[in-house]
Amino acid sequence: MALCVPTATATLPFKCIIDSHSSKPNSLFSFSPKKLNTTPHLNLILQVPVADSGKWRNMVSFFPGFLTKGSDVQKLKVELYEAIAPLDRGAEATPEDQQRVDQIARKLEAVNPVKEPLKSGLLNGKWELFYTTSQSILQTQRPKLLRPNGKIYQAINVDTLRAQNIETWPFYNQATANLVPLNSKRVAVKFDFFKIASLIPIKSPGSGRGQLEITYLDEDLRISRGNRGNLFILKMVDPSYRVPL
Repeated sequence: MALCVPTATATLPFKCIIDSHSSKPNSLFSFSPKKLNTTPHLNLILQVPVADSGKWRNMVSFFPGFLTKGSDVQKLKVELYEAIAPLDRGAEATPEDQQRVDQIARKLEAVNPVKEPLKSGLLNGKWELFYTTSQSILQTQRPKLLRPNGKIYQAINVDTLRAQNIETWPFYNQATANLVPLNSKRVAVKFDFFKIASLIPIKSPGSGRGQLEITYLDEDLRISRGNRGNLFILKMVDPSYRVPL
């Protein structure tokens, strides 16, 4: 979902969350299993009647399948992080790189554990943008020194339906927005306040808008797609962070 911000020197992180028109300013709206103590259950297992052995075998066969699925998801996540690590948030990605990242993202989206992300507390907190295909965020047409070079964050709170884009070095721009749910996965974003260089407040006239669909969500990874087809991959960095009202 690429969010919008007044440009000039402002290229806020929310740009990567909502796809807005390229002629308008934008902004970007990061377990280890515990050891099982099976001793207390030993007698229960040994006392299972023979007649129930088929049921017990079915129960046993369920868990390896569950663990395999979880293991596959972890492998896909590692593969995704390795694929995007050398791409400078997507600025250095070739078309082949973009295709590879998109394919891995789609595999994760196919096993999304949270079917209604806008109802999940896992969405709350501050997320760091790791990768995007949005040119309004990457600004690859500019000299590298004039692009957003520091970390880019997006914070969301589903209880208050508020979002915030935070851009660090060298511009330090911020934007806040109201979220309007369109369904359990997609929101419309309406910016209401911008802050340039973390100092100059600007009230939005309501022109900065876009949509975002959350296609994968777990405790540390979020994948989203904007209404213009851009891909956004973010990692949870602070689940306790709250967006200003």
